Amino acid sequence: MKEFDLIRRYFTQAPRHPDVILGVGDDAALLRVPPGHELVVSVDTLIQGVHFPLQTPPAAVGHKALAVNLSDLAAMGALPRWITLALTLPDQNPDWLETFAQGLLDLARQHEVELVGGDTTRGPLSITVQVMGLVPTGTALRRQGARPGDRIMVTGTPGDAALALQRLLAGQTLDPDDPLVQRLDRPTPRVAAGLAVRDLATACIDISDGLCQDLGHILTASGVGATLHTSALPLSPAFLSGHPVDSIDWTLPLTGGDDYELLFTVPPEHIAAVHQALAIAGCLVTEIGEIEARPGLRVLGPTGNRLLLERSGYDHFHTLERP
Repeated sequence: MKEFDLIRRYFTQAPRHPDVILGVGDDAALLRVPPGHELVVSVDTLIQGVHFPLQTPPAAVGHKALAVNLSDLAAMGALPRWITLALTLPDQNPDWLETFAQGLLDLARQHEVELVGGDTTRGPLSITVQVMGLVPTGTALRRQGARPGDRIMVTGTPGDAALALQRLLAGQTLDPDDPLVQRLDRPTPRVAAGLAVRDLATACIDISDGLCQDLGHILTASGVGATLHTSALPLSPAFLSGHPVDSIDWTLPLTGGDDYELLFTVPPEHIAAVHQALAIAGCLVTEIGEIEARPGLRVLGPTGNRLLLERSGYDHFHTLERP
């Protein structure tokens, strides 16, 4: 199959929204940004063996390639609208391509996001997705903005994906339907949560490389410090089933990464509104710490003791493997 036949077969769709003037099939896309809005743009690359294990089903790879980008827009309080896809393939495998495209496009339809362009080439498998979205002018959430006294809140249950990956790296065979594996392979982008807290939070980030490391980005950008309470971390039943309460490996929810949950700061007077908004959005949210004027991050264990972590999260150029 020639390159353009591949694009037409798996990735070309008729434009569904009037804001797409010209989509897949030309040298570039033409998009219409509505008045009173700003364009939000993010891009991520997934590499086989780095961002997803070799045995990951292609539909899950397609889902995750888009989900991690939608998560970035969720952290900005943006509404995703369009994506482009740069796909590098070692060979043409129709079965792999069809299920990969299905995983990506199924999630795109769930969020009413349209694929408007991209590129295909031959080489080691890698997937680069660029996502574009909209926020009303001047309303985007940022990492900068946290203030002393703000509460730190997190969606979902951090640590699930890291535990699944830890077991896979140890050579365990896991059921693809295992809740932990689903959290690793098919993360839920918290778009609705980001929209719900856009006017309530003071700063926000998504957890991709580890809760402590990503919180550190907010602290640095905002010029503040924080204390985290591990006793408040929301751990899932699937996570706890493999960890007795008195021997929890706290590095998994604190530094493991791959959660793609939202971590944000909120003034105390907005906490009730946050809980109400995220209940409507169907998303668990938990208060796990507070912002302080004193610089640095202090992590307290279940008994109030100070935890010292060897690392705060994943770094592509210093960490050899996840988690």
